[in-house]
Amino acid sequence: MNIFKQLWVSLYSPKDIASFQNQGIGKTILYVFFVSLIAFLPSAFYFGTMMVDGIDAMHETISEDLPAFKIQNGTLTTDNDEPFSLNKNGYQIFVDGTGTMTPEDVAEKADEAVALLKSDLVFVSGGNVQSSPYSLLEGDNEEISSWLDSVESVLPIILPLLLLILYLFTASGVFIKVTILAAFGLLFKNALGRTLSYRHLWRIGAYSITLSTIFFTVMDSFQATVPFASFISWFVTLMMLYLSIKETSAKSSLE
Repeated sequence: MNIFKQLWVSLYSPKDIASFQNQGIGKTILYVFFVSLIAFLPSAFYFGTMMVDGIDAMHETISEDLPAFKIQNGTLTTDNDEPFSLNKNGYQIFVDGTGTMTPEDVAEKADEAVALLKSDLVFVSGGNVQSSPYSLLEGDNEEISSWLDSVESVLPIILPLLLLILYLFTASGVFIKVTILAAFGLLFKNALGRTLSYRHLWRIGAYSITLSTIFFTVMDSFQATVPFASFISWFVTLMMLYLSIKETSAKSSLE
């Protein structure tokens, strides 16, 4: 069965998931990377859009519309006694040298935003927050405007590398989740009287994540908020794991 058909049947069929317990570990690992890629696509799209649009917005306004500021030794300073805010091209831009705003405050105030905070550069897109320290950013308005010119020229190289790093983090999280699921599988297989080994449970767990992963990928694509998302994700996944283990034979092979 090819990987696309496995994805399809894993959405609804615990019996098919159970049948994958003896397949090669390499194919199972490939499947986890494949599902991780699907889960990552919405974030990749919004992050890429956020980076391109955010840099454009900053470049256009940083030397003309923003108050004078300076970044030195990782800290932003301004002459303003309160945070500055500007809406431009659909983006809310903040400059805060007072230290009163946090990345979470920026996300609460706007779904699409760029913020120069006391010690962080923050991008917000679709409610998703990305922040980083000023490790590579120093200077005043004019110097940083010139620096953004340079960033724009190498963005086609930088952006794929950033997306690759973020994808690897996403995949790592999925692998950790599958490993935890396999541990729960040990409890389920004992309760159900199955003779499955941990490696079989890991394979079953890898396919049991499919339904919840695809559901939340669709929700992320539409930027829809799901109440109790983490609880729902784990509940659905554990139910699929339990039902899949239940579909295995009581005399399952220990190969």
